[in-house]
Amino acid sequence: MRVLSESDVLGLIDLETLLPELEAAFVRDYRGEVERPDRPHFPIGAGIDDHEEPAGTGLTMSAYVHGAPYLATKLATVHEGNAERGLPTVQSQLAVTDAGTGEPLAFMNAAGVTNARTGGIGGLSAKHLANGGVVGVFGAGVQARWQTRAIEAALGVEEVRVYSPSDSREACAADLREDGIDARAVDSPDEAVDGADVVVTATTSTEPVFPADALEAGTLVVAVGSFNAELRELSPAVFERADRVFADVPEEVAGIGDLRETGLDADDMTPLGAVFAGDDGRGSPDEIVVVESVGTAVLDAAAGEYVYDAAVEADVGTDVEL
Repeated sequence: MRVLSESDVLGLIDLETLLPELEAAFVRDYRGEVERPDRPHFPIGAGIDDHEEPAGTGLTMSAYVHGAPYLATKLATVHEGNAERGLPTVQSQLAVTDAGTGEPLAFMNAAGVTNARTGGIGGLSAKHLANGGVVGVFGAGVQARWQTRAIEAALGVEEVRVYSPSDSREACAADLREDGIDARAVDSPDEAVDGADVVVTATTSTEPVFPADALEAGTLVVAVGSFNAELRELSPAVFERADRVFADVPEEVAGIGDLRETGLDADDMTPLGAVFAGDDGRGSPDEIVVVESVGTAVLDAAAGEYVYDAAVEADVGTDVEL
């Protein structure tokens, strides 16, 4: 079995070649050509050191794309208290298995896989639904960077404004400039949204991060931070203004915090794969369009296959007996 570290994985990912693989996986999912069981999530750590409350949350995400040589299973944990320990809040590993024989092929750090495939959602959405390359980004963490890099790879970026309540926005903008992207930190939500073709929200906020009336006609909003019922980045007023709402997994998006008080359910959202398949999309340049994402194991499988094949070709990683 090939073992790949985080640095191994990151060194193998090229967004320009990964994005078409993610797009194809989205289309296969939309057409029902995948196996994607429900994603269980459960409390873990209760009883450790006599603490009655759970320490975090465990998640298991598996998927198989029909005809693919591999299946993938991601094991993830979310520990909010890890920031105080100097550890990542989210940690994950991806197992790649031979679909024909069941043999274990690879075990890899999945942080880069998750970040790249989530960024790819914003990049592909911008490619198909954006009117231009002026981008407003909310959040200044790892995913804010990946979303912007993926939009640059898929569409090209004209200008990026980064907003976060903390000074971290300056560091995020500086990192993006090192990537050759024209990025600057801004001091208010309105400044990030004003004139933006694409507004990306990549935060862990529990309250809406920008006022709905700041959106202009034709804006694409890509929201990737709200993945459970407690987190909330968009207000109901954003959905009232939206002409179309797309979702990577409509039945799961229906239960997140962004959809609270909107009156929308899964049937009111169009699968994002329909856009990439050419069956749906923006009706006019003036429409306000929202894309909501909670993440899907289908993209983990596609990205895991991409990384494993690249590792074998480049002879990266360590082979171990299991």
